[in-house]
Amino acid sequence: MGIKIEKIAEHELKAKPDEAALGFGVHFTDHMLVMSYREGEGWQEPVVKKYGDFSLDPAAMALHYGQAIFEGLKAYRDQDNQIYLFRPADNLQRMNDSATRMCMPNIPVDKVLAAMKELLNIERDWVPGAAGSSLYIRPTMIATEAALGVRPAKEYLFYIILSPVGAYYPEGFNPVKIYVTDNYVRAVKGGVGNVKTAGNYAASIMAALEAQDKGYTQVLWLDAIERKYIEEIGTSNIFFMINGELITPALSGSILPGITRDSVIKLAKEWKIPVTERAISIDEVITALEDGSLQEIFASGTAAVISPVGALNYKGKEVPVNGEKTGPLAQRLFDELQEIQFGARQDHFGWRISIG
Repeated sequence: MGIKIEKIAEHELKAKPDEAALGFGVHFTDHMLVMSYREGEGWQEPVVKKYGDFSLDPAAMALHYGQAIFEGLKAYRDQDNQIYLFRPADNLQRMNDSATRMCMPNIPVDKVLAAMKELLNIERDWVPGAAGSSLYIRPTMIATEAALGVRPAKEYLFYIILSPVGAYYPEGFNPVKIYVTDNYVRAVKGGVGNVKTAGNYAASIMAALEAQDKGYTQVLWLDAIERKYIEEIGTSNIFFMINGELITPALSGSILPGITRDSVIKLAKEWKIPVTERAISIDEVITALEDGSLQEIFASGTAAVISPVGALNYKGKEVPVNGEKTGPLAQRLFDELQEIQFGARQDHFGWRISIG
């Protein structure tokens, strides 16, 4: 599989946005990567081409039956203007896990990673250099076959778009306030909560809007059966530091296995911090907050990296966390991960990959 390059003319290039006001997911680069699949023929040659609209048949099966998956990772610029990726093969392998669950074709990870690097090399001027900024990478796959009927499609489109981004939360790296919902559920074991499919996010929007209307940044989801056990935040995994032990919900089939989550666990274990993956109830968390044994709460994810939690609202009562201040472990993890990602610290895990 080769890579076809269709670079646009210089006069067609967009003006770069102000790096001090990037936001998240607002600006998009000049080029994208596309690759099509047809049953019996497999994946076709990837093409780097001008960023632009797609033409889809009104009967495209993704629009009717939800075969749509995506990933999220970032490219970082170091002080020497080298560009790095963070655990990209893990993201692409997780995309294949999503594809398998959604009855979609797996992508060739090594070849897609090579094509991604080619795209990034063409767009390397779009990787921002401002502190804390990066280039967000969104690989996506959708079913494009024009047909009605509930079955796996026979044609798919895989593509990658790029977006220069600043901090995910307007608050920046400051404690956020989280709303615990026991009215809505995100996923149930046996469903698709453990894969990154578009419908999961559509189903979460109503609860997120209600939380925002009440002044909260994100929703903390509970399990779908008992509405008791903590699962994850809308865009992140969640961690609790209780009596010196770092606790996070176990991957039980309804929680997305975050790449940053795994990185946090590996770093904490290296630092000799006890780490436990287990079921943890919201009642246990509230009790630990009230008796002072809960030291800090933070979320982890590609977009925000680490998000300290300053308060939880459960059943109409807001409970502060760590005096609404960033905890020392959240700060240490954020600093460590950012320094690895931006090439400012030795990476003995082999997570940081140069695009060449």
